[in-house]
Amino acid sequence: MVWFGAVMAVVVLVGSMASYAFHARAHYEAIDRALLAATAAAVADPAAPSHLGHLAAQQGVAMALRLHAADGRLLQRSPDDAAPAVDPRSVLARPSGPAYGFFPTLARSIVDMPPVAKGAFGTLHDGRQRWRVFVRPVDDGGEGAGEGPGYVVALSPLGGLDASMADFRVLLTGLGALGLVVAGVGSWAVAGSALRPVARLTETARAIAASRDLSRRVQAAGRDELAMLAATFNQMLDSIETAYRLQQRFVADASHELRAPLTAILGNLDLLRRRPDLPPEEQAQALAEARREAERLSRLVADLLALARADAGVPLAIQPVDVDAVVLEAFQEARGLARGQELVLDPLEPVRIRGDADRIKQLLLILLDNAIKYTPAGGRITLGLRAGPDGGATLTVADTGVGIPPADLPHVFERFYRADPARSRDPGGTGLGLSIARWIVDRHGGSIAIDSAPGRGTTVTVRLPAEAPSAAG
Repeated sequence: MVWFGAVMAVVVLVGSMASYAFHARAHYEAIDRALLAATAAAVADPAAPSHLGHLAAQQGVAMALRLHAADGRLLQRSPDDAAPAVDPRSVLARPSGPAYGFFPTLARSIVDMPPVAKGAFGTLHDGRQRWRVFVRPVDDGGEGAGEGPGYVVALSPLGGLDASMADFRVLLTGLGALGLVVAGVGSWAVAGSALRPVARLTETARAIAASRDLSRRVQAAGRDELAMLAATFNQMLDSIETAYRLQQRFVADASHELRAPLTAILGNLDLLRRRPDLPPEEQAQALAEARREAERLSRLVADLLALARADAGVPLAIQPVDVDAVVLEAFQEARGLARGQELVLDPLEPVRIRGDADRIKQLLLILLDNAIKYTPAGGRITLGLRAGPDGGATLTVADTGVGIPPADLPHVFERFYRADPARSRDPGGTGLGLSIARWIVDRHGGSIAIDSAPGRGTTVTVRLPAEAPSAAG
């Protein structure tokens, strides 16, 4: 706001100074031009001594014309000559500069001034006002203005113009002061109105920082840039609030998931400590349950670490990958996890892409592990790989398991989400597998889709492009 007012003040000041400079120079140079024209006419007219008054009146300004002898004596003067006496030789010897002083010289001349080949200007003061004088010497080479050498002197009073310029300076000073006041008040009002949304943004940001209340928003009205800034600020707050809520939910869910296996482990260990006389079968059962929960806890921590790395942007190791070889490895490992299900590999086409082989294998094991968990013994799980039309890879994992209800499908990629009740029978899951799978697919620039229905089984389709977009997470 201050700088805006300062700029307006400078503009008003410079405008006033420029106006005065151009105005003053033009008027004073117009008098000089009239003096030059009058002396030139007198020199060119052989009958000039007889009508000096007429020659003076032709120039359009108050003027006196005089003829002087070579020794400076006054020979002839125009009628009504009230100008002070002047010695033309002293003017020629000591000419003066412009009548308008220094400042108007900074402005460009707008008067067509003829060149001064002979003569000199002077400025006199008779005690009441200034007079502008031009003296032109006259040779005896046939020029007019009388007989023999001498001088033609033209004088014009500057009192009226000086007074006009003084009034003009006062007027400009007043207008400049008024302009500064108007500019200051106007800039304060305009800048205050324009910066009010910025102040609201600042106030809201400080309030959020102090209270940690991410539900606050800035009131945005209009369609100007500041309104767009406020709307963008609100969108940023929406994103931050959503991320914060998800983080809170993630921490709460993680705490809950970690508490369950820890409680089971501590309960079994406490039972063994309090009942050292338990039968060997019950002791073995308690130790086996504690081991299962410890393994589940280990998987949960590993999944949490994977998601933390994903959120931190850990880069992928991008390199040429034979996807068919990775599929075959994952298929062999999954066969060892099967519990009576039939695993089939069909089709298996050779495909090479650029990606992260370890992450692609992790993706396949997550999908196969889910299929095994939710497909009863005797069911069928089919793993397939086809080459895409763009050189990419299309992976499918299809099972004949319990399926997923339609209401749960939009949420299966959320962290710690489990479809209930049909899929809740898995006590060893972490609810993070599909979240990690989607992260892997996203980092490869691919897509993942699930088609499922209760009692019909589930088919997961993953499409990976021939070239991962970048190595960055």
